[in-house]
Amino acid sequence: MLATGTKAVTVDVSVKAPPHSWKQIVEPVEPFLQAVATGLAEQVQTFDPDIAAYSQYGLTNQGKQLRPALVALSAGAVGKPCDHLVTVAVVIEMVHLATLVHDDVMDVAVLRRQQPTLAATWGNQISVLVGDCLFAHALKLAAGFPTAEICRAVSAATKTVCSGEILQTHRQRRFQCSRAEYFKVLEMKTAELFALSCELGAWLCGATPEERAALRQFGLSLGTAYQIYDDCLDLFGSEALVGKSLGTDLASGKLTLPVLVALEQAGAAERAELQKLIERWEGGNIARLIEMLERYDALDESRVTIHRFLERARQSLAPLVESESRLALSALTGFLAQQTDALGD
Repeated sequence: MLATGTKAVTVDVSVKAPPHSWKQIVEPVEPFLQAVATGLAEQVQTFDPDIAAYSQYGLTNQGKQLRPALVALSAGAVGKPCDHLVTVAVVIEMVHLATLVHDDVMDVAVLRRQQPTLAATWGNQISVLVGDCLFAHALKLAAGFPTAEICRAVSAATKTVCSGEILQTHRQRRFQCSRAEYFKVLEMKTAELFALSCELGAWLCGATPEERAALRQFGLSLGTAYQIYDDCLDLFGSEALVGKSLGTDLASGKLTLPVLVALEQAGAAERAELQKLIERWEGGNIARLIEMLERYDALDESRVTIHRFLERARQSLAPLVESESRLALSALTGFLAQQTDALGD
């Protein structure tokens, strides 16, 4: 039973085998995810009526609700009664949605989840300020917890995420960027919120320090794998299927893993050509770029790397007792592995 503050939401985790479809994995926590979606929608009413339309647009365009699912499943993995999980999931999702609003401004993206971005609809000025409002409101909610630890953790994670975005921007078109630097940015800007979701879900339900550390590492590894997959999707995906603008990484000069792989292996002439394509990026360059990436097996190498992080995530669950929630967390890695193997099909 998960308390929301005004009512309780029952989470019946009944996964019997490791399912590798998103619907199967989250179906047991669907009432919890619906409560989080309702909680986010309710937050719209706390904004000034004159800006309610902006906040509603930013708060209700959710995707798979991966981070709230991690909160619920991590809580279930320690198997103890817990309160305030819905609120903490709302806080984390609000921080995530704020980062998306800012990302779309920086990437000049016009489409996300098959809808025009807030920036494309109302412009960059409004979008930046809406993102700031969402960040501030999330911290206000976090400050309402009886313990200051929640607010401290959310504030620290938000700082890490924003710092990761700054590092990524600083390294745009920096062709000497190493894989280690790339992974560090991914861990900061994406995996940190995965880790926070896992850690706080467990902490609120009485997890031991060892359990919290294990779930935090799970979130870091899963989140890093997820972002590498998303980076590959930006090159090898289909905009119609993905539901957002593609090619935005290269348009803004971000060097993702497939490109780093090609840069590592290319000879001087092709490396120079690759750099020129990215420095003077146009949509028409994509065919030539993909040809070069395929020559150096960049997608296959990226897949191997994703699977390596997924295996690390699975291994991090070892200290946890056997449970249906632990099984579901492991199944998340299987789902992402399947999605990874389907890239480029």
